[in-house]
Amino acid sequence: MNINGTLVAQAIVFALLVLFTMKFVWPPITAALDERARKIADGLAAADKAKSELSVANKRVEEELAKSRNESAGRLADAERRAQAMIEEAKAKAVEEGNKIIAAAKVEAEQQTIKARETLREQVAALAVKGAEQILRKEVNAGVHADLLGRLKTEL
Repeated sequence: MNINGTLVAQAIVFALLVLFTMKFVWPPITAALDERARKIADGLAAADKAKSELSVANKRVEEELAKSRNESAGRLADAERRAQAMIEEAKAKAVEEGNKIIAAAKVEAEQQTIKARETLREQVAALAVKGAEQILRKEVNAGVHADLLGRLKTEL
């Protein structure tokens, strides 16, 4: 075996191997690498798109939260206004009812005062008649002297 022949044969086999590899092995490998690079690029693009969509969704969520907060604050303020109105209305009704009770009590007190005066007048008239009887030492007839007794009551 000649070393030069072996080197030439190895060079030819190596060249055939390189040609075979370039023709049949290398294209599927490069295609697979290109497919993998495309998938990675698509994944990165999808991740960027998802990131931007997440950012938009977060902004929407924040806007909705702010809107909900504003609505709830408005509703709370409205409820407080209604509560204050109800309190004021209840106070007004209580004052009105108190005034009615006071007025009724005044009327009743006035009626009781008038009644007490009438009773007192009758008692004073009876005492006056008794006193007059004792002074005159005779009985005064109330039926006969009714006109006189009525004038006495009105004067008292």
